[in-house]
Amino acid sequence: MADAQIILAYSRAAGIVAMVSGTKYEAARTALEASGFQRGDAGVYRLQAGDSDASRATVADLVRSAEAHGVAVTTSSRRFIGDAARDIARGMPGQWDTEVELYCHPVWQEDLVPWLWDSGELGRAVQSERIPYAATLTNTASDTTLLLIERPGHQLHYLVGAFAPEPFGEGYGDPHAPRSIVLPPFPGRAAREISDRYLPAYDRAVHTRRITAVAGALDRIRTEHDTWSAMAASNRYSDATPLGIDALGAATAQFLDSAWRDFLTVVDHAPALLDRCRPTATPWPGDTEALAQLADALGDAEAVREELAFGSPLARQERTARTWPAITTWLTHSEPFLRQTQAATPHPRSALAVAAPPRALPPGRPAPHR
Repeated sequence: MADAQIILAYSRAAGIVAMVSGTKYEAARTALEASGFQRGDAGVYRLQAGDSDASRATVADLVRSAEAHGVAVTTSSRRFIGDAARDIARGMPGQWDTEVELYCHPVWQEDLVPWLWDSGELGRAVQSERIPYAATLTNTASDTTLLLIERPGHQLHYLVGAFAPEPFGEGYGDPHAPRSIVLPPFPGRAAREISDRYLPAYDRAVHTRRITAVAGALDRIRTEHDTWSAMAASNRYSDATPLGIDALGAATAQFLDSAWRDFLTVVDHAPALLDRCRPTATPWPGDTEALAQLADALGDAEAVREELAFGSPLARQERTARTWPAITTWLTHSEPFLRQTQAATPHPRSALAVAAPPRALPPGRPAPHR
């Protein structure tokens, strides 16, 4: 691929558009601006409105200007990806916001890799193929942001996958990640493929990933509690060395701090899981009371977290008195929680609400370079 490239495409709303790419992409921008193109949203250049003769003349001037600046000019065989994303979004249930992202310099494309939550072709393509631009589709009623790219090596098809949802953080290498799918070039069919195939699989992956996160946090707390209990009962460290005068108090404080940090994972992920549980529809209807106690305990812990987040001073003794009962409740009822969440089926995608305010990009993921 050329060190500097201009990719021309046709947009239904804007006419001829241009996107720059390459390690020397600034030369491509210079050529576009010298020939009369204007930079617009997301760094996409647009040709000033005019008649067809004027447009042809401007494009011809662009080719000459690009050649003078050592820039290659190519024409995409597809329509502008922003139009494709908007047309697909209109055919999907719920409200989806679309945005074009440019990865002019190849290094910028690498910013995507840690945040993609994918075990299929999309993840491999982003790591091994040049992807100069893409589009995101964000559902305003859920923590779902999809990435749409033109399928490398193919003239018409697209690939769609997802970024790791908040608060998962980075998604790279996650064994629970869903598999991206190939989309046809027809927006109606593409929207159905996403709605009927990809999003249900994505929901199941999110559900499973949340269960794993909660189970892992509870296992760590339980293991640390067993270690602390053995230390307190024996008055010795695990290697049989006697405890110092103040060692047990320090060990207790360290354990409680660690348990609280781990329990915040439960606070983050468990509410969505509890919402899907229907004990009376399972072989264990008697779990209803246990789930109610778990929900109450989450509420208590969330109240403490909010107070700490807003700067309310809490002495260690008070924080422990308010959080440790919540933690022990979850340790006590972890078994019914896990069997109920494993039995729960994700809600149908069509049931998503559409009235929530728009979401920003997932926190932590670098914004595309402009």
